[in-house]
Amino acid sequence: QVRVVESGGGLVQPGGSLRLSCAVSGSTFSVTTMGWYRQAPGKQRELVAETSPGDTAKYLPSVEARFTISRDNAKNTMYLQINNLKPEDSGVYYCNVNLLNGGAYWGQGTHVTVSS
Repeated sequence: QVRVVESGGGLVQPGGSLRLSCAVSGSTFSVTTMGWYRQAPGKQRELVAETSPGDTAKYLPSVEARFTISRDNAKNTMYLQINNLKPEDSGVYYCNVNLLNGGAYWGQGTHVTVSS
C-alpha cells in the first residue's frame, strides 16, 4: 500500500513562485514513474510533468520553461518548482505515483490560486 500526500499550494500573486511537495510512504521501493497533474475549474486533469528513474523529465510544453520536477529518493518525496506563476496555472495539483506491479496512487491534491 502507498500513501501520497501533496503540500505547498496556496494563494500567490502573478509572477511569484511555489514549490509543491509530494510525500510518498509505504511500498516506496517499487515506485517507478511519478507525475504532477493539474486540474483547473471546469477542465480535465492534465499531466504537467513526470519523472521516471533513469529518464529525462517530461513536461507539458506550455509550462516547460517555468516548471521543474525533481525527486529526492532518500526522502521519498517529489517536488514541483513553479516560477513566474500565471493565473492560468491555478487549479488543484495532484501527485500520481506508479508502482512496478502496475498499481497507481493519487494524493488528495493541493490548491494553487494565482491572483492579484
